[in-house]
Amino acid sequence: MTSACRRTDVGPRVGALQSSGLTLLLSLAAHCSGPQAKVLSPGGLDASGANLWASANCSLLQGFWCQPASQLPRDQLSALIQRLALLQVPLQAWQLSCLANLASQCGLQDDFTLHPPNLLLFYNLSQMREADCRAFICRAAQGDVELLSHLPDQRVALRRAAGACLGVARPRLSASDLQLLGALVCDMDSSSIGAADPRVLENLRRCPRLTAAQCIALNSLLAGGKTSLGPPGSWTLEGLQALGPLATYISPHLWAQVQEAVGLGFFHSMVASCRVGKLGQREASCFVTSFLESKTKPVSSRPRLSTGEPCVRGNITAATLQDGLFLVHYDCAELESCLDGRILRTNLDTLLQHPLPTECQHVVKAKLAQIYPQGLPEDQLRLITSLVYLYSHTEIGQWSITSQDTVMALLAPDVALENQTEAVLQKFLEHNGTVSGALLLAIGGTRLCWMSPQQIQTIHPQELRLAGALDLSSCPQSRKDVLYAKAREAFGSSRTPAAYYRLMCPYLGGAPVEELRHLAQANISMDIDTFTSLNPLELQSLDVGNVTALLGHNVGDLQKARSHPTVRAWLRSLNSSTLGQLGLDASPAGPTGPAHGTRGPPSTTHQALHLVHTSGLPTNDAQASTSGSLWAPLGYLPLAMALPCSLLCLLHWGTCILVSVDSVASGWLGSQGSGAGKTGLLDSAGRPLGLRGQL
Repeated sequence: MTSACRRTDVGPRVGALQSSGLTLLLSLAAHCSGPQAKVLSPGGLDASGANLWASANCSLLQGFWCQPASQLPRDQLSALIQRLALLQVPLQAWQLSCLANLASQCGLQDDFTLHPPNLLLFYNLSQMREADCRAFICRAAQGDVELLSHLPDQRVALRRAAGACLGVARPRLSASDLQLLGALVCDMDSSSIGAADPRVLENLRRCPRLTAAQCIALNSLLAGGKTSLGPPGSWTLEGLQALGPLATYISPHLWAQVQEAVGLGFFHSMVASCRVGKLGQREASCFVTSFLESKTKPVSSRPRLSTGEPCVRGNITAATLQDGLFLVHYDCAELESCLDGRILRTNLDTLLQHPLPTECQHVVKAKLAQIYPQGLPEDQLRLITSLVYLYSHTEIGQWSITSQDTVMALLAPDVALENQTEAVLQKFLEHNGTVSGALLLAIGGTRLCWMSPQQIQTIHPQELRLAGALDLSSCPQSRKDVLYAKAREAFGSSRTPAAYYRLMCPYLGGAPVEELRHLAQANISMDIDTFTSLNPLELQSLDVGNVTALLGHNVGDLQKARSHPTVRAWLRSLNSSTLGQLGLDASPAGPTGPAHGTRGPPSTTHQALHLVHTSGLPTNDAQASTSGSLWAPLGYLPLAMALPCSLLCLLHWGTCILVSVDSVASGWLGSQGSGAGKTGLLDSAGRPLGLRGQL
């Protein structure tokens, strides 16, 4: 492929192509971002204008479309990337992977200081110059490394490159080392955290979660008194608030050493943050439980008051529940004896705005059962989101759910357990009979994974179209199979292979091998996220030629994702000579460090950072990533564009030429043969095979 960035003097022909590419970029952006995306009209924009991307707004940029963007000349591509950085536009992993390849192809990778940190995560690290090592890693480490969840080896490569930049091994990470590592510290184990400069707290604040061992290291670091907070006895309210989410990990032992006024002031501020939604209920509950354990004996170790035991502290009133220190004044046993049912019924929302410890939640649930023995009324269900996980399927069966808003409240993230999804939806279906596309979009693909096959069958095909792209990667294979069949009903009439793939890609995890072979012939260049969601058993039937054709321009991503279970299982089915055809060796190799050019053999001395994998990376690969030479080349295939779910232009004659999608469809469909009937694909007239008489 020859990019337009290589040829900027081809005259009117390129201008027309840029205009066509921009039209596609704008008009199809919604298919990437879902139906809620806002896409600007292309009519008022001049694709050939040099300042096009320098003035593009966030809505347009968030709908970035890979293939048409590949037609942009170098200066416009550079303007696009810099605009993304300036506006901090959030892009998905497949968009970033594609853009990283375009930047490399046009020689823009060396301008990384002007590029979004998230984009740097996807660059080929073997092309990084040694002189730029520290600056590159420092900026890349400011990105969201969770974007590499489907590219585990790229994440390992990034950590190893960071280790290479640090140079020789040292017993303690300095402040400058920590500035370089950024969020990569989140993968360090407890011993490395404990030995680091106390300013490691700034790095840990960026971690989405800490392991149990990392929590112990954090508390040990805080107890030592060498952080900016000083010893626990001298902690201030401002210092604790500066800890951010790390404060939820502080142990009861340390809270017991904090001055009472400071501790209570911080407790009050945490409850206030929870009430306005700035702090999640579960994180807040964890903090409250730890804090309260430091003040008194744990609730579970005290004798429980029996039902009817008189309230000693004083009855709980509406005013009592408004107090931010309510949970400090009343423990769970006192909540049981001092909270009247009438007060609970009229102030349930106020009470549940407090991050109740688990035992207190059980007390409230039991009291509600006494008030509503036939089951909670629907208006109360929307208030008990923090308690939903406590209810059994039998108890949920007593509820009356008639409103879509109630379903969305109960099935919001971190509310109902995954295995409660079916029970909640069943009560809704008893009254409404179907699930709308708007509801599917609101509750997300994960909930769709936990619907029963019978419930999935009630979804009208048109509702799947309205729902847009749903993330079904976490679905068990049995659900993927059912959802694939349902999606075929919705999207089987797509006129072109590109349109069919764009709509079906979230559901291809249930696709049979016959369909995968047909898609391989259609030049759709499947992105690695979709590839890793495919049925591993079906993949075993695909040879190297099939997979190479299926991935197309994205085949190089196999190297960066080779430790992903789906990719690894397929690679294990190949022999070493076949792996060589893909540019892969027989065993996973450590990713590369920066390129040394011609200045002699690289050093093999490096800092052996002790890493833990909090993102599901295999242990064996983790061990491999900290051994051997950091500079050893991996033999990466050239990184290629990670395309979206639609391929509407092909590359010909040394530049990107848009071709008729109908002609693409004809060539693809004509090559399917008799096997196409098994997959419900299309005939040369654009009709789903087997349905000609119905259309």
